[in-house]
Amino acid sequence: MIRVVLADDQALIRGGLRALIDAEDDIEIVGEAANGREAVTVVRRHRPDVVLMDIRMPDLDGLEATRSITADDDLEATRVIILTTFDLDEYVFEAIRIGASGFLVKDTPPTDLLAGLRAVASGDALLSPGVTRRLIAEFASRSRAAAKPALLEPLTQREREIVGLVGEGLSNDEIAERLVVSPATAKTHVSRAMVKLHARDRAQLVVMAYETGLVRPGWSA
Repeated sequence: MIRVVLADDQALIRGGLRALIDAEDDIEIVGEAANGREAVTVVRRHRPDVVLMDIRMPDLDGLEATRSITADDDLEATRVIILTTFDLDEYVFEAIRIGASGFLVKDTPPTDLLAGLRAVASGDALLSPGVTRRLIAEFASRSRAAAKPALLEPLTQREREIVGLVGEGLSNDEIAERLVVSPATAKTHVSRAMVKLHARDRAQLVVMAYETGLVRPGWSA
């Protein structure tokens, strides 16, 4: 069972999400919050698999709430999905950089939202290739100063290449096709790179690829 916490200051949004999720056999709502501070408290109490986090909330916004959750070692298994009105919200990149596993716009079709919840709960990032390119190219320059390339020292040359392709927005299947290897081999390389770089998930690999210069804003696959 996938355990979810809803964090949104609009009761109508929370009610709609609850109605949608309650109809699923493999997903359950274990808590709700109307602001970021309350969200952190509820998440620490219930330790859900996934948090659906509105980014613009009173008291403590979703960005700071996400920062608190992803920095808490006791919540290492909890994944955060940012909910936003616009798919290029200026705060989304920063949220992903600090550990969010992806984002959903609030008018996402119900089937896509449920699929996204399941994907993130299983460890995938909720970033499509096209959205990855647009999002990072637009906001990479607004993030913190680029990390030193030394961050990549633990990686083999092939793993660096793989991280660069992840940064371009390629899926495992697309990476396999580009490098003429099997999808299983591509997935193994991605997993090893995540372990070596201490990345929570694929979304953070994307950010690291840009911050270390493996990929530059505006590049495409």
